[in-house]
Order: sequence, then C-alpha cells, then structure tokens
Amino acid sequence: MHRSSLKTQVPIQRRPESKLQGWRRHWRYYYYRLLRLQGTPDAIARGVACGVFAGSFPWLGLQIVIAVVLATATRGNKIAAAAATWVSNPFTYVPIFAFNFKVGQWITGWHDFSIDDLDWTSSEIWHLGANFLGTMMLGCALVGVVAAIGSYVLSVRLISELRHRHKIGRR
Repeated sequence: MHRSSLKTQVPIQRRPESKLQGWRRHWRYYYYRLLRLQGTPDAIARGVACGVFAGSFPWLGLQIVIAVVLATATRGNKIAAAAATWVSNPFTYVPIFAFNFKVGQWITGWHDFSIDDLDWTSSEIWHLGANFLGTMMLGCALVGVVAAIGSYVLSVRLISELRHRHKIGRR
C-alpha cells in the first residue's frame, strides 16, 4: 500500500461549549468522584470531618498530613480527609483564622491585641507570643470541633442520599 492511498485523518470539530456547560461538566465529574469513593457513607463522613477539623488550624503545610492521621485513627476515608482540608484555602485563610482568633478571644477574655493590627499573610503571627497562639489555637479547636460535627452530619446525609438516588436511577 502506498502512502498516497492512505486517507489523512481530519481532526473532529467540536462545538465550543458554553461556560455553563463547562461548569456543569466540572461538577458532574466531582459528583461521580464522590459517588465512587470507597467505603460506607459513615466512613467517608468521618474522613470529611477529620479534614474539616484539620483545615481549621493554621498549620498550612501540615493540614493534609494531620487530617490523614486523624482519619486513620477514626477509620475514616483518607482521600475525603485530604480533600476536606481545602475548606481553608488561599481565598479563605484570612477570614477563617480571624474568626477563629475572635472566638478564642471570646472564650479567654484576652483582648490586649487587635486582629486589625495583624498582617495575616506574613509569618509574624508565630512571633506574637503564647497569649496570641493560645488564644488562636483555642479558637481553632472550638471552631474545628463544631465544623467537624456539622460536616459529619451533612456528609453522612448527603452521601447516603446521593448514592440512593444514583442506585434508583440505574434501575
């Protein structure tokens, strides 16, 4: 067979998709990823709760590691735990940690420091002393526990409902 007799392949022309279709495809992908996570809804929800708890603390380089360790200890889903730490991300660090600090101030009554004077994007927060760090960690722990309990309850219900709907839709 000569090369000239081979047909050249023409690339398939696809219609450009709208932004709405792109977002729909994006969320559908994550919907199916959630459905395919291994484990019971309870185990996945425990992983989510561990991730949300770890994400409440300002250990930016260690949140995933801590979440996976907690998920291992609670027999939760490790992938869900790692993914759930992204509740605190570059867009939400400052509001979450400022809120946690305010909660810590409310609990301890320590009002010698104003968060308005702080540059949350620098490493200076670690040099402010034990009162600041104690107040911050106490606020993070309380907010983390409440957020973990809430995310656990919502995740169990959501995952159970999504799996049930998906199972009914397949029949």
